Amino acid sequence: MNRTIAEGAVILAPHGRDAMVAEAMLREAGLDAAASPDLPSFVRTLRSGAGFAIVTEEALRGADLRDLAGFIADQAEWSDFPFIVLTARGGGLERNPGAVRLLETLGNVTFLERPFHPTTLISLARAARRARLRQYEARTQLENVGAAQERLRVALTAGGLAAWTMELNTKTLHASPECKAHYGRAADEPFGYDELIAAIHPEDRDPARAAAERSMATGEHLDVEYRARWRDGSLHWIQVNGRLEYDDRGGISQMVGVSQDVTLRRRTESYQAALIALGDRLRQMDDPAAMSFLAAEILGSTLGVSRAGYGIIDPVAETITIERDWNNAGTTSLAGVLHFRDYGSYIENLKRGELVAIADAREDPRTAPTAAALEAIHARAVLNMPLVDHNNFVALLYLNDKGPRPWITEDITFVRDVADRTQAAIERRHAELSLAALAESLERQVEERTRESEAAQEQLRQAQKMEAVGQLTGGLAHDFNNLLTGISGGLELIEMRIRQGRTAEIDKYVEMARSATKRAAALTHRLLAFSRRQTLDPKPTDINRLIANMEEFLRRSVGPQIEIEVVGAGGLWTTLIDPNQLENALLNLCINARDAMPDGGRITIETANKWLDHVGARDRDLPPGQYVSLSVTDTGTGMSAETIERAFDPFYTTKPLGEGTGLGLSMIYGFVRQSGGQVRIYSELGQGTTMSLYFPRVHANEDAQPESVHNAPPVPSAAGGTVLVVDDEPAIRALIADALDDLGYTAIEAGDGASGLAILQAQPAIQLLVTDVGLPRGMNGRQLADAARVERPDLKVLFITGYAENAVIGNKQLERGMHVLTKPFAVDSLINRIREVIGD
Repeated sequence: MNRTIAEGAVILAPHGRDAMVAEAMLREAGLDAAASPDLPSFVRTLRSGAGFAIVTEEALRGADLRDLAGFIADQAEWSDFPFIVLTARGGGLERNPGAVRLLETLGNVTFLERPFHPTTLISLARAARRARLRQYEARTQLENVGAAQERLRVALTAGGLAAWTMELNTKTLHASPECKAHYGRAADEPFGYDELIAAIHPEDRDPARAAAERSMATGEHLDVEYRARWRDGSLHWIQVNGRLEYDDRGGISQMVGVSQDVTLRRRTESYQAALIALGDRLRQMDDPAAMSFLAAEILGSTLGVSRAGYGIIDPVAETITIERDWNNAGTTSLAGVLHFRDYGSYIENLKRGELVAIADAREDPRTAPTAAALEAIHARAVLNMPLVDHNNFVALLYLNDKGPRPWITEDITFVRDVADRTQAAIERRHAELSLAALAESLERQVEERTRESEAAQEQLRQAQKMEAVGQLTGGLAHDFNNLLTGISGGLELIEMRIRQGRTAEIDKYVEMARSATKRAAALTHRLLAFSRRQTLDPKPTDINRLIANMEEFLRRSVGPQIEIEVVGAGGLWTTLIDPNQLENALLNLCINARDAMPDGGRITIETANKWLDHVGARDRDLPPGQYVSLSVTDTGTGMSAETIERAFDPFYTTKPLGEGTGLGLSMIYGFVRQSGGQVRIYSELGQGTTMSLYFPRVHANEDAQPESVHNAPPVPSAAGGTVLVVDDEPAIRALIADALDDLGYTAIEAGDGASGLAILQAQPAIQLLVTDVGLPRGMNGRQLADAARVERPDLKVLFITGYAENAVIGNKQLERGMHVLTKPFAVDSLINRIREVIGD
């Protein structure tokens, strides 16, 4: 590594706004920071010199970490480069095997679960910077020592270590100034064996002595951690390592070693473990009072204070009502009503919503006159955190300690995290209870009103149904009137020009009618998708492969101002979907994202495997199980809550008049729901939008797909033969028969299933059955095909249908030799499909 003394942070968070936010936080706190756009440049920056790194877990998930691991392996012996990894919500080590793997790869890692308070990140960043500076100091000292100072070189290998020597015969302790500092002593103060023992916490003295005696008895290295209490009352964790040295006769002469203040590490570990335990236990609790006591219990036991509690405030009477509090051994409860003025004047600070942190009641002017009263209740040190609701001081979270105690930033941040999480859980529980009570009340009212009047309720339901139908048909009428005008107008002009002999102008009117017909077909297709009645052809599909085949097409579709980033999950599960419909949905989502970014931006297409438990499945209105997610995220204008609420309504659009049908998202919603999945929108105004599609996993191999789904297959040539056409609409029968005649096939027509079956049984030369699915007189098209295949299992069938009778066709793949063509269809599409089926 270069001989650098770089102190700044290097940030790797290429997704979303994490990098920008983290960089802004650090710079505001006076720390240098710079973001890297990708992993290779991140590693190059580390090798050129850095103080510490902040990375998001998702930036490393699935990435090739060999270069990063090489940087870590190449470190000099004095270096232990610090990483701060930002994990997702619920991403603790216990529930995140990926985080454990990162720990193994990176080494010196501190995990920070999102969401987090800004002061937590700043505190961890400053600690990492201090540790790095200590490593630089250790490097400098290592460079200045020679071979004769090997013991000192070993003691100062890592930053933050301090040397000591113990003469065992006389119990004479020689402590370096750095070692004295670990116990809160100045460099010029005497600090011998007796002072060392006195500084160790009483509960840890016997275990510390036992570890030293075991080392002397067995010759093994000393390795012990214990708490040391400084003169100001604060507790610090000290790690001590030592080894025995022997004289010329083989006797033990002394023990030499190093000490290190590991308070921050122990504190961070205990705080993280406490927050995880708090979250796990809060989810299992229903009683808000019990939740409050749990918070007090976790705060008290983690911070080692005398008392922790929660009380309701009367700001006018200046009292606090405490139902229950947590108390350490020897400290009594304060349950009851207390007057703040009996214990000082800090109530004024609390009324203004200010935190009150008093390290020593005797020294603080707000409590000095009443210090004796505070000490009587074991509250010489006080931390009061007001809880404010709608600008009103309503409750107080408080901590007391019987001795002086400085309240450091990390303690206050931890207390605030506990308070915020507990308050959120209590409010959520209150809301759930209120909602349950409201639901019960509404249910009673409904029952009562139902008994009083099935006719009034029926009228209301009918009115709501008719209103919804009216909205839908109004939109349909508007669009179809426009389309019919284009069709009828084109036909009338064709007729007029033929009479006038002006046939040269006919082509443009034919194109006008054809264009309107295609738009009408697209409109009905979207309506069928919304109603979940479109004809699907589901196949086991690898969505990663589908996206890869579409990627270049999508880039051309959104234009050069939009950057597209594809993040495909490794080992993505297979799902059973109609790939063509998914392509249409993905294209629609990308076009919508492009329209939300008129000045350019970035679209991120991401896939993932999702295992939804009961909670996650309930949030997404899905059964628990395994799902594949496809998410499209833009950096555009975002959606309001009202827009999200109505986004899937047919004919609803936020685009200007004439620029959107309002059926794109409703079509996607219908397709996904028809495929057994779900759609969710995550958006904020000005912050962009994420559309997430969830599809059930299927345990099957992907069907073979053509390399490009946008290229039409080659059309076989006509070979003649006989085709039976069954449809109850004479015009459609005539259309198909004329098309078959042009191809050189003989067409036989039937108007219902029974007639068609009789013809099939009488004429074995029929090669192909073309049948509508919905047929009259008791036999539908699927039943006709199944009956015919009893005697002729090789008979080829082409179903034509105006909507998906899924009970007939089903959501699974059709049998070999069976195919589907959706109405309305172009004649050339019909011709090509017939050739394909007969040539199959």
